[in-house]
Amino acid sequence: MENIMIRRKRKETSSQSPFPLGKLFVTPGVLEKLPVIEVNIAIKRHTRGDWGDVCEEDARENEFSLKEGFRLFSVYHTHAGTKFWIITEADRSVTTVLLPTEY
Repeated sequence: MENIMIRRKRKETSSQSPFPLGKLFVTPGVLEKLPVIEVNIAIKRHTRGDWGDVCEEDARENEFSLKEGFRLFSVYHTHAGTKFWIITEADRSVTTVLLPTEY
């Protein structure tokens, strides 16, 4: 995995972000296939607790995980329909943007 080439503010948390992202990584497939602007938008949504296209059960699990300190999982689609995931580890040390085929 490579460090993400998308700029973000150094602030770990803000009034809009209920959790820190930690180090931000993207997989080679994301760098190759997804528009940077759409990845940026998804990261912002993820940090605001907008879990994207997860089912209701997974959304509830994320809300529980947010309170209890477990892993957070979001699903997004590009305008072209490509599915990708954003996962923040339980200890909030790392957030990874990846394609499902790279899991």
